[in-house]
Amino acid sequence: MPELPEVEFARSVIERAGLDRLVADVDDTDAYVCRPHRPGDLRAVLVGRSLTAVHRRGKSMWCDTGADGPELGIHLGMSGKIVIADPDGHEIDGGDYWEGRRVPGDYRWARFTLTFADGGRLMLVDPRRLGRVRLNPPVGELGPDATAVTEEAFARAVTAGTAPVKAHLLEQHRIAGIGNLLADEILWQAMVHPARPGDEVTRPELKRLFAATQDAVRDALRDGGVHTLPFIAHRRPDGRCPRDGTPLAHGTIGGRTTWWCPQDQPGI
Repeated sequence: MPELPEVEFARSVIERAGLDRLVADVDDTDAYVCRPHRPGDLRAVLVGRSLTAVHRRGKSMWCDTGADGPELGIHLGMSGKIVIADPDGHEIDGGDYWEGRRVPGDYRWARFTLTFADGGRLMLVDPRRLGRVRLNPPVGELGPDATAVTEEAFARAVTAGTAPVKAHLLEQHRIAGIGNLLADEILWQAMVHPARPGDEVTRPELKRLFAATQDAVRDALRDGGVHTLPFIAHRRPDGRCPRDGTPLAHGTIGGRTTWWCPQDQPGI
């Protein structure tokens, strides 16, 4: 699913090719993806405007639409991708990693579309229909971005209570941008069991977790997404730890499917 690096790629696509283009039409007929707005609501406020800037915090992305315009929030959900297609057939996209399954020109899963006056289109293409488009999203409720969180703020977030440390990493109001896959990668790199209660995490473990977060996010941004990180490909029933070859364990922690190495991440 899209996590911080994938959303950053989507944001960069809009920044490169979607800004300062006059919106001539909007397809907002998918009332589920565009909830709570009714069909036509987004069109009424966006036609005649342009996207003037695009921002990201964690896994949330939003666009400015001018000094007196609303913010346009675009959430990729679990399978979303931003596709910008020009009349000449040129396309760029960014978002979820689909393993090459999206065929250029196939927009059957476009859930929301801006059509520009020059004939180009910006689309939220989302096979599972779990994305979201809304005006003025509540981004102020998010914690600091995982790329910018300080070590002190990170420590407060991770140790805040008895819930498993993985659950704390996933709380977007504490640290924005860490999803299920990235959390497993961070915990594996730091050699911390995902079920360890937050208030029992030691100072050395905190330092390893903070460093692992910085390293994992940096490497995923550099190399093309969370799927490129060393632990992620091994999260499967026959998976083995890429560090020592131990068969991986798995279970549900913090409500999410979780994988870990029982040798490197001993139980509590």
